[in-house]
Amino acid sequence: MIREAVLSDARDLLDFNEATSNESDNLTFGPGELGLTLSQEEESILTSRRADNCLLIVGSINDDIIARLGFSGGKRPRIRHRGEFGISVRKEYWNLGIGGLMLDALIDWARESGVVTKINLSVRCDNEGAIALYEKKGFVKEGTLRKDMLIGGTYIDCYRMGLDV
Repeated sequence: MIREAVLSDARDLLDFNEATSNESDNLTFGPGELGLTLSQEEESILTSRRADNCLLIVGSINDDIIARLGFSGGKRPRIRHRGEFGISVRKEYWNLGIGGLMLDALIDWARESGVVTKINLSVRCDNEGAIALYEKKGFVKEGTLRKDMLIGGTYIDCYRMGLDV
């Protein structure tokens, strides 16, 4: 089931973030690095629910959160129409189409929002599976960010990708 996050998800989302940070180097944070408190996670959920250009959705199976996608639009008038998202799926559920379903939900929401007309993302240049998924959904490479991440002393380049909706 894919649905908008609710306040009671805050604790489970914190646990989800820590679990996924241990399963993948494709995230912008590693184990123990996110550092959000329960109240900060709750505020994040409330903020996304209040804004017409932000979205926080979860994918769940049997009430267990197995995927998360957060989209944040710009705050100022000139950039309200665009934003960036991050997505993560528990490793146990990779390659089952869950990421694609989460992206479909984001794209549908953006088209119906009346505000969001551009969705952006950054993805590691070596994350071929994610890049293929994004391209399948219509995203195009718009540039390369050199030394965008630093993991274990190694710099990683990332692509900037975008989708007009």
